[in-house]
Amino acid sequence: MKLSQYGASTLVLASLWLCGCIFVPHTTTIYDPACGLAERHMSLKAYQIGAFGGCRNQGCAELLVLAGAVSAASLVVSGSVVVVGEVVYWLEAKTQCLGR
Repeated sequence: MKLSQYGASTLVLASLWLCGCIFVPHTTTIYDPACGLAERHMSLKAYQIGAFGGCRNQGCAELLVLAGAVSAASLVVSGSVVVVGEVVYWLEAKTQCLGR
């Protein structure tokens, strides 16, 4: 299967945007004076772990696809962790705040 020039350019630009990036969950703590407790919140942080120098032909395309797959996988896994963590922290804060 051959990509058109427009399709190949889009693929390369999307891969370069994602290349070498991984996403990790990040937890912060904020004091809530109304409840008198420290609430935890989670968010995603993106970290660039590398960039591609000069690659050519098929090897470059494979490398870009692999980098995009790793980046997407880290986004899905870390995003799931953040969503579950936020729900748990929200429930924890609500139960502790209602107990006061």
